Amino acid sequence: MALPMLPGNSFNKNLGKEKFHKSQHFDYSNGVPLMVGAEKPGIGGEVLLGQKTRPQNSLFPKGEGSGAPSWVAFDKQVLCFDAYFQEGITQSREETYRIRKCKIYFYLEDDTIQVVEPELKNSGIPQGTLIRRHRIPLPAPSDDQFYNLHHFNINQQVVFYSRTFMITDCDPFTHNFLRKIGVRINPSAAAPEDPYTKLRQELEDSMKPLRPYERQDTLKQFLEHDRDVLRFYCCWDDTQSMFGDPRELILHYFLADDTVEIREVVYPNSGRDAAPKFLNRSKLPKQAPSPKRQPGEITDRTVLNVFGPMGQGGRYILDNLKTGALQEEFYKDCDLTIGGVINVWGRRVMICDCDNFTKEYYRSKYGIEDFTPVQYKAPPPAKAVKQVPPYTGFGSEEDSLCSCQGLLPKPPQKDFRKLIEKDRHGLESNILRFVGKMLTDNTIDKDRTFIISFYLSDDTITVFEPAQRNSGVIGGKFLERSWVKKPGQELFKSEMSEYYKAQDLYVGAKIIISNQPFQLVDADDYAFNYMEQHAEEFPRANIGTILSKLRSISEDKQKEIKRFLAQSDPGNTGLIPYESFRSLLADTGCQLSEHEIMMLGRTYSVREQPELNLGFMLAVAQDHLRKKHFESFSDMLRAFTHEDRERTGHLSTKEARIICKAFRLPLADDLLRALLQKFENKSGKMDYNAFLSGINWRENPSLPLLPDDALKFDVDWNGEAVRPAVITVNYSLLLDNVFGCVGNSNFS
Repeated sequence: MALPMLPGNSFNKNLGKEKFHKSQHFDYSNGVPLMVGAEKPGIGGEVLLGQKTRPQNSLFPKGEGSGAPSWVAFDKQVLCFDAYFQEGITQSREETYRIRKCKIYFYLEDDTIQVVEPELKNSGIPQGTLIRRHRIPLPAPSDDQFYNLHHFNINQQVVFYSRTFMITDCDPFTHNFLRKIGVRINPSAAAPEDPYTKLRQELEDSMKPLRPYERQDTLKQFLEHDRDVLRFYCCWDDTQSMFGDPRELILHYFLADDTVEIREVVYPNSGRDAAPKFLNRSKLPKQAPSPKRQPGEITDRTVLNVFGPMGQGGRYILDNLKTGALQEEFYKDCDLTIGGVINVWGRRVMICDCDNFTKEYYRSKYGIEDFTPVQYKAPPPAKAVKQVPPYTGFGSEEDSLCSCQGLLPKPPQKDFRKLIEKDRHGLESNILRFVGKMLTDNTIDKDRTFIISFYLSDDTITVFEPAQRNSGVIGGKFLERSWVKKPGQELFKSEMSEYYKAQDLYVGAKIIISNQPFQLVDADDYAFNYMEQHAEEFPRANIGTILSKLRSISEDKQKEIKRFLAQSDPGNTGLIPYESFRSLLADTGCQLSEHEIMMLGRTYSVREQPELNLGFMLAVAQDHLRKKHFESFSDMLRAFTHEDRERTGHLSTKEARIICKAFRLPLADDLLRALLQKFENKSGKMDYNAFLSGINWRENPSLPLLPDDALKFDVDWNGEAVRPAVITVNYSLLLDNVFGCVGNSNFS
């Protein structure tokens, strides 16, 4: 009875086997068919009868290590062995062989080997890498295999490409690694001494200098002052020579070796060739040019007596006192001072100034504090006034001026930095808008209103007239954006015309545009706020300057102002209507412009925050949703209910806003935030049922919204007052700041 085909009950060796490939035993070598697979395994990679497995890489004991691949486990781990090999010498009679020491590096990650010979001074033979890193095959007849870890041990020979290397020692890491994997390490051996190297060392030791030796140690100075250079600005007056002129020089004094280098400052178009150096780096003698000396007359050492034969075996005695030696003085750092004159090979060079590092060096080392520079440059001649021809009337004045400044006319340059800083940035428009009226006797033109816009980015002005019903005047653009000249200037002149600036525009100012006088009667809130924030640029918006004007009025006018304020406030509330306040300052002759009076009113005004109209806000929201065809109110209710885990009908404002954003509710962010706040309770949560019912224009439509009301709400829905926002003025605070009195106690 056959056993069932179950695991453990079958003797078929193919069960669980996945590889059934056959090894190729035949191949072509140089076009000749050969049998090359005598050592190849059988089907599926199994070893045939009589074959032995030959590992391709080093084998390590099982159970040791982390099991990671060798290129990961042994990354950057190298075994280092000290070895030597003997090289035969047949071309020299002084040596017959040479012992060359080297190091063998075995890389554990891929069993590659590298042989490096340390370089020896004056060896005369090429040294360095003898065998570059690669896998080295074993010597024949096992040349089909490669060296692995188990072929290396101390006091053992290895053959690399017919060259025998004797391993003598290894480093501590190699010793510990071989011991841990179970290799029995042989005792270390000493490398034999090279006879020729020993002979050369004996000769060097036996050699003694025949001349006396005097040590000059300059290493300390070099290490302390390396790359420390003193810089002086000098002048050489060469006007006495033919075609000579003053020269500007830069002197570099190197503290590392007390050398001097001089470079000449050559300006463009000076007519001189730019030489690399005026004086090459060297020690600068004080007495130069010195007389010529014979060879051997100037030496570093002074020898007094000579005894014994000349040449080999002679003896010399060094004169420590240096009797008869020529003492040549060189410039040191202590000789270089501002205002001093140095001799540069017969040229008198004056030191005029130095850099900050040089000043700090002399201040710390010599205690010098006076570094007053010497003026050696002649004052530049006065620049000739360039006569510009008058304006011809063709093109703009700026463009005509550029055509007179060069042969190739260029467009006029703009203030690019001002253009970038004062250009529109999001909600920051950088445009000052004023309301203007015509100054004319025509009754029709008197009622016309103009919007005068001043662009801070380029100082241009535009004038626009809003259309008015039943006025008989067609509104629109009155003036294209351009620069506006101030009146009273000659047209054909050489000087540039003056244009209106931002400081020339304020409430109450009179300007002339296209031969038509205008008076500025009001401004928008942005213009007032901008002038208040930049009060140093706009003196009429500087509250400090305005209060100074009030303090400078006479005592009679001060009493008149106090008396008028007391009569206007019989209840002693400290408040007065703005119109009464304005008429008081305008009639008393305080010399305040309309803009300055409005700035006082804005500063000391009492503003009340109006209450938001919920019904009006819902009407605007429904109008927006109706125009965008938004009808996903039921889906929003399910989303609100899903987030309301406790089913209380209330959610936090933050969660409600996230749901509205998820459904892309087409409402402005500020309007949505205000609506959510209207439906909040004391605990900070909003009633989402009432919110959805209020904005649902399908089930709960609100009253139709007029276009003018919708525009007004879009501009001012958040409750900020529309101009004129100043209704009442706190005059008691104003009197306290100006005259130092509060209330009606001092009114008389």
